[in-house]
Amino acid sequence: MLELTMALLSGADEGATAGMLMADAPSAPGSVLRVGRDGSVCRLVPPEDWLFVSRTHLEFRCGTDGAWTVTWLRGSHPEPASEVRLTVSGVAAPLGYGQTAPLARGGSGDVVVLDRAGPRSVNVGFYVEG
Repeated sequence: MLELTMALLSGADEGATAGMLMADAPSAPGSVLRVGRDGSVCRLVPPEDWLFVSRTHLEFRCGTDGAWTVTWLRGSHPEPASEVRLTVSGVAAPLGYGQTAPLARGGSGDVVVLDRAGPRSVNVGFYVEG
């Protein structure tokens, strides 16, 4: 099972946890959870006017072996309006545009989508059952 929790932060909301959204999916091959502005395909949706987040920005996918990955999906623009950072075990690293990273079983962390133009972010916490 993959559990996601999304919090939206802007400059005035530093440290706020209000407005959190949650989603989960079983660790079954082909299971998918998406984060983005398109509510028809994404389970976790930030405000539509947060244009630094693509319509479908992040995809969490369970592979044939039951292991989860996260992908920063490439959008329609050659250069993104955001940065994405993956934090696991307290270590943060950038996730490149179009890049996929594995999520360890029994692990947790955060994926943060940062607006390059302002102090806003979409913080997606994750936990993968072991």
